[in-house]
Amino acid sequence: MASSEEEGSAEDKENTKKRTLSTLATAWLTFYNIAMTAGWLVLAIAMARFYLEKGTHKGLYKSIQKTLKFFQTFALLELVHCALGLVRTSVLATGVQVSSRIFMVWLITNSIRQIQNEESVLIFLVVWTMTEITRYSYYTFNLLNHLPYFIKWARYNLFIVLYPIGVAGELLTIYAALPYVRRSGMYSLRLPNKYNVSFDYYYCLLIVMCTYIPLFPQLYFHMLRQRRKVLHGEVIVEKDE
Repeated sequence: MASSEEEGSAEDKENTKKRTLSTLATAWLTFYNIAMTAGWLVLAIAMARFYLEKGTHKGLYKSIQKTLKFFQTFALLELVHCALGLVRTSVLATGVQVSSRIFMVWLITNSIRQIQNEESVLIFLVVWTMTEITRYSYYTFNLLNHLPYFIKWARYNLFIVLYPIGVAGELLTIYAALPYVRRSGMYSLRLPNKYNVSFDYYYCLLIVMCTYIPLFPQLYFHMLRQRRKVLHGEVIVEKDE
């Protein structure tokens, strides 16, 4: 009898611990998504105000870069969320998306100031802003169990147009950066050197551009499958690799 009671007590404690951890995880994720929604809303307002005041996109990136870099880098926490099992998203899929964004912000537009006024930069900034406001507000309301249908609809429909446009903006921006990278030799390591290693950032960017070819269709069609599942209730059977 004592043994049974002890086992029951231990099980109750374990269940209480799990509920506590679940509550804390939900609270943190709710805070995180509210903060990210607010951050991207601030960016959207700043971008709109700049354009209304200046009548041009030139100088826009410079005016918002600190806020952009902060919130886009803050998104690295999403990898931690996946790794800890707080969300059921694939670590690999999340890693590709987050790392590509950070690469665009820090190693392209931030590093090569000559391209910051390119129209392609404006394109991906607008797309990112619309996408992230929709995405983070969707997660927030979903966690609060009060998800308006229009946000759900926007989450699984806007990407059909926005995703290809955003990818085009990113590729055009990298392409615009190539001449400056080649002339300056930035981030490149030439032989001979004490490490006996050669690295050319110009060719690295060409390889990065090529990776969009296999990755874009995979991520895009994954979202289309999710759209059918969420909006139309289709049962999607993923094939084993």
